Amino acid sequence: MTGADRWLLPDGIDEILPPQARRIEQLRRHLLDYLDNCGYDFVIPPALEYLDSLLTGTGKDLDLRTFKVTDQLSGRLMGLSADTTPQVARIDAHSLAPEGISRLSYCRTVFHAKPASLLASRTPTQIGAELYGEAGINADVEIISVMLSFLAAAELSGVHLDLGNVGVFRALADAAGLSESQQSELFALLKLKCRTDTLAWVERELSDETLIEAFSLLAGMQGNMAALNDGLNRIAQLVPGTAEEISHMQDVVAQLLQRFPQASITCDLTELRGYDYHTGLVFAAYVPGYGDAVAQGGRYDETGAVFGRARPATGFSADLKVLAQLGARQFGSKQIVAAPVSDDPALWQAISDLRAQGYRVLTELNGDAVDCDQRLQLIDGTWQLASA
Repeated sequence: MTGADRWLLPDGIDEILPPQARRIEQLRRHLLDYLDNCGYDFVIPPALEYLDSLLTGTGKDLDLRTFKVTDQLSGRLMGLSADTTPQVARIDAHSLAPEGISRLSYCRTVFHAKPASLLASRTPTQIGAELYGEAGINADVEIISVMLSFLAAAELSGVHLDLGNVGVFRALADAAGLSESQQSELFALLKLKCRTDTLAWVERELSDETLIEAFSLLAGMQGNMAALNDGLNRIAQLVPGTAEEISHMQDVVAQLLQRFPQASITCDLTELRGYDYHTGLVFAAYVPGYGDAVAQGGRYDETGAVFGRARPATGFSADLKVLAQLGARQFGSKQIVAAPVSDDPALWQAISDLRAQGYRVLTELNGDAVDCDQRLQLIDGTWQLASA
């Protein structure tokens, strides 16, 4: 690297400059205050920890996105955190180890060796909330409700919620006795949303007509709940092992529509994002004009077991920088006061008092004039605010 290009940053690594940095920080405080109002306690996991703890139960995708380094003290591999959720699960299961319900929130930079998508930063500011200790419908309704209200607090417009349930696919796969390789093949086809190829695979690999019909119905389960109910009920009838997960999803949608009657909600049973990690309901929020989810989450009940406590768990996360980019929320600007340079202790006291009151006070070093709303001037022996 030559001296002329030492200022260049690596691809996908960004820096935030004024005034956007102030806007992001103000939004961070606002959203964390909102999560605190919802009862979610703030935690700050370490940015770096041992790899075997960091990647426990998270699947191959996170492993590929994690920067690895060697700890000079122990010689063990460590990783820069690429996702806060597994760390918060460790905190709940081991560091806090509470009985009953636990609600935790976080906001910090995570690091991706590879970007999650074409639109994504390699250093997103991940903000989110996790709910532990409740496996029932009430927990799923709460966390999705908090996420939708959280996005409303960031003033994102046109939010659309997409729901899936990997538990339905798991139940069908278990009933069909699919091997891991078969599940991977079918997963890849469903991910492409290619119904024709999916149906061809099902008819080639399965002989049971009941299962063929159930998987064929699954491949077409995308749309609003009212339009899908007949098909969902038919799947539950064909493979009773799916009935509980299907009923759970139907009830969640019904309660969400009661809370958010104007919400745009669709269901997609072919959405198997995080299949190796999630255990039930998964969800993502989208807004018009942006190709990635602005927030996403789901249930991951098995993660805490490796830390000594298997706890029901669900949560969501978002990139704060994306929310600041897409949201319309505006924050008031501070009044700017210019102050002269002087060794007068009374001037310093006046500056300190104004800063404590929330004014932004700048001293005019080297005689440089400050673009300001008001000025500190010595009037009748006291430092007072005067028009600029």
